[in-house]
Amino acid sequence: MVNDTIADMITRIRNANLITQKQVAVIASNTNKGIAQCLLKEGFIESIEYNTNSSNNPELILSLKYQGKKRKPYITALQRVSKSGLRVYTSYKDIPKVLGGIGIAILSTSQGILTDKQARMQKIGGEILCYIW
Repeated sequence: MVNDTIADMITRIRNANLITQKQVAVIASNTNKGIAQCLLKEGFIESIEYNTNSSNNPELILSLKYQGKKRKPYITALQRVSKSGLRVYTSYKDIPKVLGGIGIAILSTSQGILTDKQARMQKIGGEILCYIW
């Protein structure tokens, strides 16, 4: 049993990127679904499949995206920000721009899981879950 499903998801994606794996399976929680939807909207992954056939744990199958013949990953790095021991909250005015706007920050807000751009547009702050670039 994994205590921090978000950190587990980030680690699985990072490891799959290192070996240029086509798909990666992660635990299906509501938070992970929201993060996966944000990655899909921003173009970091190709598709999301819901696999409920596994024994007791439903999974999300993420199809990772690569570019060129050398299969360079679209996701360069993932960084977990808010952890179970140290939560990081921010107002919409103080949401950081990741690499000057090249990357994205994913936030957990009262309106659900949003990217930094969406949260700024809706003027909603929240907990910064991770940075992706």
